[in-house]
Amino acid sequence: MLDIKNWSIEWGGRTLSIETGRFALQANATCTVRYGDTVIMATIVQSDSVREGIDYFPLMVDFEEKLYAAGKIKGSRFIKREGRPTDEAILSGRVIDRAIRPLFDERVRNDVQVVITALSVDGENDAAIVGLVAASCVVHMSAVPWGGPIGAARIGRVNGEFILNITSDKLGESDLDLVVAGTPEKLVMVEAGAKEVKEDDMFEAIKWGCEQLKPLIDLIERVRAEAGVEKLALPDFANDLGLIEDNVEEKVRKISQEFVASVSDTMIFDSIKVSKKERKEMIDKIKEALKVHLVEKGFEEDTHNAGLKNLKEYIAFEITKRILERDQRLDGRKLTEIRELQSSIDLLPRTHGSAMFMRGDTQVLSIATLGAPGDVQTLDTMEEDGTKRYMHHYNDAPYTYGEAGFMRGPGRRAIGHGALAERALEPVLPSVEDFPYTIRVVSEVLGSNGSSSMASTCGSSMTLMAAGVPIKKSVAGIAMGLASDESGNWKILTDLQDIEDGKGGMDFKIAGTRDGITALQMDTKTQGLNWDLVKKTISQAYDARLEILSVMENTIAEPQAMSKYAPRIETIIIDPEKIRDVIGPGGKVINKIIDDTGVQIDIEQDGRVMITSNDGEGMAKARKIIEELTKEVMAGEEYDGEVVRIMDFGAFVQVLPGKDGMVHVSEIAWERVEKPGDVLKIGQKVRVKVKEIDDMGRINLSMKALLPQPEGYMPPAPRPPRTGGSGSGGRSGGFKKPFNKNRR
Repeated sequence: MLDIKNWSIEWGGRTLSIETGRFALQANATCTVRYGDTVIMATIVQSDSVREGIDYFPLMVDFEEKLYAAGKIKGSRFIKREGRPTDEAILSGRVIDRAIRPLFDERVRNDVQVVITALSVDGENDAAIVGLVAASCVVHMSAVPWGGPIGAARIGRVNGEFILNITSDKLGESDLDLVVAGTPEKLVMVEAGAKEVKEDDMFEAIKWGCEQLKPLIDLIERVRAEAGVEKLALPDFANDLGLIEDNVEEKVRKISQEFVASVSDTMIFDSIKVSKKERKEMIDKIKEALKVHLVEKGFEEDTHNAGLKNLKEYIAFEITKRILERDQRLDGRKLTEIRELQSSIDLLPRTHGSAMFMRGDTQVLSIATLGAPGDVQTLDTMEEDGTKRYMHHYNDAPYTYGEAGFMRGPGRRAIGHGALAERALEPVLPSVEDFPYTIRVVSEVLGSNGSSSMASTCGSSMTLMAAGVPIKKSVAGIAMGLASDESGNWKILTDLQDIEDGKGGMDFKIAGTRDGITALQMDTKTQGLNWDLVKKTISQAYDARLEILSVMENTIAEPQAMSKYAPRIETIIIDPEKIRDVIGPGGKVINKIIDDTGVQIDIEQDGRVMITSNDGEGMAKARKIIEELTKEVMAGEEYDGEVVRIMDFGAFVQVLPGKDGMVHVSEIAWERVEKPGDVLKIGQKVRVKVKEIDDMGRINLSMKALLPQPEGYMPPAPRPPRTGGSGSGGRSGGFKKPFNKNRR
């Protein structure tokens, strides 16, 4: 029998309910969370065995996006089941991972896997937020040691008012899209996109969001009290991991840490180490000295790894200690000082735009490509439909870190970094009406040592300007770090780099313009940040951002002319009723224009026709064809037409593509013409004038109106009426009888 239990609260104007005992009973713990009609299942499983030879906590967090949850079937004709995770699923998984990971005990070496599965989504309540709530609940219910629970919420702001768990339909009105995770007392994770929100307003939004989490946290505590299991005690857990005091490996670790502390002055802070290469050489020297020290202490070589694998952690501890005690950084910088900045543009001859941004050892080359409106990315995910016109892709490689390794394409980290920089630039992009191009920026990370994502933001801003994209303002980003200890002491670090990002640290990335924040993201290696720390970080980051913007603006301050290699787009506004004339049956007309001119054509429902081409001649030809296809013929206009049909009573002349008019036999010449075929033939080019458009929309033309009237001209005698036929009767000069509609 199923032992189903339910709990619920009213939160943010909707019911949030948690259920246990119905699904996935083989997992160590399971729950489902429902908010609106969005239902997310979370499971946690901890392996029974310890993974040997690793120096990190092996946590896996996966967000499973299911199309059935949204009532969709995959758009591909050949593959209908879900494949590799979409970027959206990866980003949702990363948000959840960054929120729950800091609260685990990092000494754990058992595999722990948290799987969040979307069972139903309503398109209004964000599945990632519901998934984070479910993850917090299921981990707290389980036996795995954890410092939670935490809550999570999405905050918007409309007309200056904060909105808890803003729905997707209201998000377009909001100048803020903020995700917070933590408690009312501390911030554990934050991520946001914003339309130049002021620093003070952003801080208030983050704090307000966390204050709204108390009812949710109380609910999760109730669930654990009634359906959870007893947590494994950390001492027992340590015994299971072989971490007891009498264990040889623990002794090696202790002696190794004491050794690193003893050489802090002579091997770590003996000199200023500016480059990553210098710091790597320092670590290698300490490693060799530690090996000798362990041998002298009587430890066998096969036990050394217990200390060696944690060497960077011990060095980072000494660096943190020195920062807290003396404000001393390893590279000699002040706590608020940025590393050397370099930037340049137009480095590549044939790309549409390029820029290089370098901060210390971190170097990023960003390249912009402009495409036609039809080059947009089609979105077909569980929660997203439609198109995307601006894309930022982040690439790194083993050489980026001075290493050799396999090239497997972008991983979760690269996708996350690319999305962050993309979000930072979105608020300053021109509207599609002002700049109809599809825009792709690729950031190639050529060297990484501290926040390549923020360097990508800076590089993207400059390359967009170099490509001629009229962005509203320059955008820069900076990563802020933290040195803290268990006694509650802390110092904020501007421009975080590799070896400063240790235990007790944070990586708080903040991007924006001179006028406000456009994106931020934070994860931490602490149990959470207090509000004084958060406020100081945001303020200190603003000063750094202004300094970086000044360097960027010295390189390029405003958009320059577009590259001659970039395509040009001309926009024609036509009557929406004429769209079908341009497309033609089955796309026959538009495809012929494309084939004949080599352009790309995109048509919007409001009548905007956008022609994209690198060939000016082809663009002009296509424009002329479209204008002719959609032009309204007016009385009095003159055209060079082509005879397309000859009848007894006159000739039909094509004046525009798809538009014919009739020249009555009496309008061909001033002199009498017995039969149109006597003077005209199919395919003949003739000059005609529009006499009138009758009330049925038929075009009546004249050739003789463009010819000089002969001197002494006398109208020809009336034609005799036709006999024995069903025609419309003859016509003579000076007399006009409406022609039979059926003859057209």
